[in-house]
Amino acid sequence: MSDLRDVTDLYEEFGDERLPPGQTETTGFPVLSKGATPKFDREDWTFDVWGAVDERLALSYDEFRDLPSETQLQDFHCVTGWSRFDNEFTGVTFPTLAEVAGVTDDAVHVMFHSLDGYTTDLPLAACMREETMLAWGHDGEDLSADHGGPLRVVTPHRYAYKGAKWVEGVEFLTEPERGYWEKRGYSVSANPWAEERYA
Repeated sequence: MSDLRDVTDLYEEFGDERLPPGQTETTGFPVLSKGATPKFDREDWTFDVWGAVDERLALSYDEFRDLPSETQLQDFHCVTGWSRFDNEFTGVTFPTLAEVAGVTDDAVHVMFHSLDGYTTDLPLAACMREETMLAWGHDGEDLSADHGGPLRVVTPHRYAYKGAKWVEGVEFLTEPERGYWEKRGYSVSANPWAEERYA
């Protein structure tokens, strides 16, 4: 495990203030989900990567945890209006996963798939940043089930509905598709500093 990487200054790329407009800072970590927390069986869980890749992956829990990982200090911005600073997330960066899978040149978009059927999408370019992570740890402990354990996506440069909880698969797409909330009127780009909450 490498040393802690601090990415809390990424806001400088998007705006003047660390706290995006319309957000209120909280020290708590509210739990928001579209439904009930799904059950997770470590022995049966598989993390799949497919679509526009050289090699389809099907990794067990332990195999995923064996991928190169790191811990980052990140901010977390919920579309409902709260932000939590200085989260320590541990996991695999998206570029690391993309390298392992071998993303093909025709890939342009990414769809994240979750155990509860939730999906969310992002352009490939928005994912191919070191701070986009598939995280299993939070503040020194395994990520709790309520917060998306065993594995969730974290996207500190986007509203957190782009960070799928209970993620079990990543699909690389050659054309954009819309995820669960995006089909229901939420922003595809979801930039907190531009307050891109809804389409």
